[in-house]
Amino acid sequence: MNDMIDLMKAHTSVRNFTEEKIPAETLRELIDAGRAASNWKNFQSYSIIVVDDQEQKDKIFEIQAQKSIKNCSAFLVFVGDLNRAEKAVKLNAGDFNPAGIESLLISSVDAAVAGENVLLAAESLGFGGVMVGLIRDQSAELSDVLNLPDFTYPIFGIALGKPARLNPVKPRLPYENVVFSNTYQEQDEASIKAYDKVQEEYAGARRLGSSWSQRIVEQWGKSENPSSTQNLKAKKLL
Repeated sequence: MNDMIDLMKAHTSVRNFTEEKIPAETLRELIDAGRAASNWKNFQSYSIIVVDDQEQKDKIFEIQAQKSIKNCSAFLVFVGDLNRAEKAVKLNAGDFNPAGIESLLISSVDAAVAGENVLLAAESLGFGGVMVGLIRDQSAELSDVLNLPDFTYPIFGIALGKPARLNPVKPRLPYENVVFSNTYQEQDEASIKAYDKVQEEYAGARRLGSSWSQRIVEQWGKSENPSSTQNLKAKKLL
């Protein structure tokens, strides 16, 4: 329909980068595009830590061994941030009560919307990247590396750089399985089996050894990793 929509629909995650660096002024423009995103009541309840020092990237890689972190031009860590809110509440002599699910949703959604904007802006200039949520599995360790204070927590990272290669666009679930008219329409197992087949055909020789639905079992068929919960409690957000 237009260049922007074409760009959005052509998205594919990039995990392999060339040695080309994103110029500092360009990276700032990408981040400013992200910061222009919608957010809750203009509170902007997130921060972005730009990790472009190789030694610091290596430290993060040591606790979460994703090669995209080590080899990217810049690794952006999106942080849920109510530390500024604490200062604002104290400035106005209020009682600060940040703990709870709603606060976490506000800051997490704000960060996610900004992050998507950053990634789209990068792709519009011929760069690429991948969102890395697995950093939450080492929330406390990453908080130490990044010197995160109380009332902050890591949500995800984005590894950015010049793509060394691009994979084909990964097929999404059928429109009818995700988008409903006026009320929710629960799906049956047939829709899961059908999408398993779609993913199998897409992956071909690159299959991961398990189906799409089997990978869901690996995520939600067991108790959650306690790292984020423990760190959120330590940071006084739960």
